[in-house]
Amino acid sequence: MTLPNQTFRVAALYRFARLGDFEALRAPLAVFCCGRGIKGTLLLAHEGINGTVAGSEADIAALIEHLESIKGLAGLEVKYSSAAQMPFHRMKVRLKREIVTMGVGDIDPAASAGTYVAPADWNALISDADTIVIDTRNAYEVSIGTFKGAVDPATTSFREFPAWVDQHRAELVGRKVAMFCTGGIRCEKATAYVKSLGFEDVFHLKGGILKYLEEVPAEQSLWQGECFVFDERVSVSHRLVEGEAELCRACRHPLTGQDLLSPKYAAGTSCPHCFDARSDEDRARYAERQRQVELAQVQGRAPHIGR
Repeated sequence: MTLPNQTFRVAALYRFARLGDFEALRAPLAVFCCGRGIKGTLLLAHEGINGTVAGSEADIAALIEHLESIKGLAGLEVKYSSAAQMPFHRMKVRLKREIVTMGVGDIDPAASAGTYVAPADWNALISDADTIVIDTRNAYEVSIGTFKGAVDPATTSFREFPAWVDQHRAELVGRKVAMFCTGGIRCEKATAYVKSLGFEDVFHLKGGILKYLEEVPAEQSLWQGECFVFDERVSVSHRLVEGEAELCRACRHPLTGQDLLSPKYAAGTSCPHCFDARSDEDRARYAERQRQVELAQVQGRAPHIGR
């Protein structure tokens, strides 16, 4: 049970594992989380579990202990951070075909992923001239921060990543391929795909950007900007403190300080990334929704949820 003014513990977790009966886990996990006031999302598939949840420190610890006790899930990859306010609106446990959707069959990260690289060793690897560093996240995430010298595939969905690799395959030949993502799950699956093409020197950042920002001091860091996270905090920076980025409530694109100064920005209505793609009618509708949100806040009612 959470208390007023309590700091919330946020856990980003995943584990690639063969779960033959993953459907049976859904209802018990929902009951476990909802009964403890935990909110967020957990995804279950035949290939494992993925999700981010938040709650009190004790309740999150109980959930992790419970998940670790489930056959196949011991050894979860977990990154912890904190939030001043509950960063999720509800608890969802969903069944999926993949816990991170690539759309390529016969890829088994549990058996064929690339080599883990600890955050402490990451700088040396990506500073090597023989290494090509690839950001496996989507373009809107990359827009507010990435590693120095990293290649941005400019994807809008992880489903596009295999096609990008196929198109740039010649650029990978004879080089070390180092990949990274927010929490480690996308780049782990990406390494399994690249290895399936016959490449051997394939690496990925263990624990992802979140673990790197947690463990590597800012003065030694090769990270530039902030890291987008999929909750109401929007972004985090070194030591996983909440960042300064905000979210456009019209298009869900993260916004930098410069974006907020644009004449195309209006809170809840538009931003430089969506202004030209929306009609006047769209913006009028978004403006009315924003007015309702602000009215609810003034009146102390529950905030409006949804796009």
